[in-house]
Amino acid sequence: MESLVINCIRTLAMDAVEKAKSGHPGTPMALAPAAFMLFDKFLRHNPENPNWSNRDRFVLSAGHASMLLYAALYVNGYNISIDDIKKFRSLHSRCPGHPELGITAGVETTTGPLGQGVSNSVGMAIAGKWLSAHFNRPGYDIIDHKVYSICSDGDLMEGISSEAASIAGHLGLENLIWIYDSNSITIEGNTSLAYSEDTEMRFGSYNWHVEKVTDANDLEEIEKALAHARSETERPSIVILKSQIAYGSPNKQNTCEAHGAPLGEEEVRLAKEFYEWKASEDFHIPDEILSYMEGAATKGKEAEALWKENFKKYSNEYPELAHEFEMLEKRKLPEGWDSDIPSFPYPSDSVATRSANSSIINAIGKKVPWFMGGAADVGSSTKTYLKGTTSFSAEDRGGRNFHFGVREHSMAAIAGGMCLSGLRAYASTYFVFADYMKPSIRLAALMKLPVIYIFTHDSIGVGEDGPTHQPIEHLAALRVTPNIDVIRPCDANELAVLWKHVMGLSDRPAALVLTRQNVPVIDRDHYATAEGALAGGYVIADSDGTPDIILISTGSEVHICLEAYEKLREMEINPRVVSLPCWSLFEAQSQEYKDSVLPPSVGVRLSVEAGATFGWEKFTGSGANAKAYGIDCFGESAPYSDVMNNFGFNADTILKECLELLGS
Repeated sequence: MESLVINCIRTLAMDAVEKAKSGHPGTPMALAPAAFMLFDKFLRHNPENPNWSNRDRFVLSAGHASMLLYAALYVNGYNISIDDIKKFRSLHSRCPGHPELGITAGVETTTGPLGQGVSNSVGMAIAGKWLSAHFNRPGYDIIDHKVYSICSDGDLMEGISSEAASIAGHLGLENLIWIYDSNSITIEGNTSLAYSEDTEMRFGSYNWHVEKVTDANDLEEIEKALAHARSETERPSIVILKSQIAYGSPNKQNTCEAHGAPLGEEEVRLAKEFYEWKASEDFHIPDEILSYMEGAATKGKEAEALWKENFKKYSNEYPELAHEFEMLEKRKLPEGWDSDIPSFPYPSDSVATRSANSSIINAIGKKVPWFMGGAADVGSSTKTYLKGTTSFSAEDRGGRNFHFGVREHSMAAIAGGMCLSGLRAYASTYFVFADYMKPSIRLAALMKLPVIYIFTHDSIGVGEDGPTHQPIEHLAALRVTPNIDVIRPCDANELAVLWKHVMGLSDRPAALVLTRQNVPVIDRDHYATAEGALAGGYVIADSDGTPDIILISTGSEVHICLEAYEKLREMEINPRVVSLPCWSLFEAQSQEYKDSVLPPSVGVRLSVEAGATFGWEKFTGSGANAKAYGIDCFGESAPYSDVMNNFGFNADTILKECLELLGS
């Protein structure tokens, strides 16, 4: 039966790639024995309920080998049909070219960009340890799952995997096991072209337990290595598995030609002969495989039933914890979670939105136990520490402050993995370093994960640190990314209101973009209340009748526009000021509402933002009396007020721009 299941995985992968006329057949052919052993002997899972809370997680970080995963899921009884596999890589298929969360039953995370999956797996392992510490009680191991990931030579070449492996070893995540497919082949040829490090020594230095298997077809050795890894109690484990890409292909085994292209009909036929696969037709499923599928499903149902029985007893003994667990699973928030979010009175001292944010997240943290996160070594500057709790570490699994180190890229992917396991995770750094995080942010948006990114030092207002640390194009880059709410609040109260939106999200990430410098708390008795921010954009200051000019702004520049507004009023000009903290949220409003804020009849418009002007024409229009005022060059090093004035971000300059547009 073992060889039959393994060869079924291999032949399904070959046939699917051949039919699609594209894909990666070589790795599934090589790793079918490892996938079989993992699912058959080690993974605790229920094919009929892929989202069972205490399942072991399996991440195919080498996402290009997606047919390995789809075939393994199929033979284990998941909701994937042969017709689905026949539609591999076709439009709207349940078996897309790379695994995608929410498309295919049993896929834990979207993978393909190398290094992302293993980094997600670190976040999943962190979440597993935190959930265990928070919920488990004597006699009740509600959460005790393992996290497995198959990674490739390419995964380990990517810098993000080094970051993720380093912190995983530092944290002693013994519930994490990577299987490294060391086949020494990449698209360009042998890995010796660019890769010659000693992986065993590398991971040993990271504080990982290392196992080696010299033959990927040796089931006994694979089982022994995985058993040793699973029994490790102090460190994460990596199993270095030496494989032969396209194993069984007489002419393409161990060649780069088998990495990312179909084998060809004749080579598929020859490989099937090597496997002694007797069927001549494609996508053949022997009757024994159907019996195996039923057995896998039965085993999974029994495992979950035992867990449910234990959880029922747990619920009776610890009802409050059980209720918390169920809310976390459903992405719900405790009643009254927002009751302590502060408001910021006027008049009061100006306050940086990063400082106001600290008060807000601490208010939320007191009410939502699974709200947690940290920064890439700059927590004292981004002000993202949660008070009244400890730091997560190898010794303290219940801490809610995370020290990611100077590892922005893996921090973002790890936060995604934590979120995939139900935690409300945030990750923080200076906004300019969003560039380091962008691939992971993009995948979170693609997966519709409600990860929260807290970016501070949001503009040229950074000041003395100069252009290397002053973000210019970053707002535009994030705003054009689909399915993410980019939020740049004008003051502390707008931020407080928008956190209610952020915490309510369940299907998209959010990026909060906050100031280093102090900004005024706006007089909400004189100007509109901050609740208007929940629409993404609102009229914060207006005049009687139809406005002569509309100023549209975000963040620290809104108060500059309000100063210009008062000066225009003194000149008997009717201005309107629109605060537009979240473009995507505003765009989601009805056309009637959007037109009430930005009347189409008013063509004289000026946007003001200390960043790239790209994209602002959406709101200003492109007429002769419309202009986007921003900064389309790099900044300067000087005190922030000098830099802002140098680039004209002051009321006098904005007033002059308004008058020019009005022809005054």
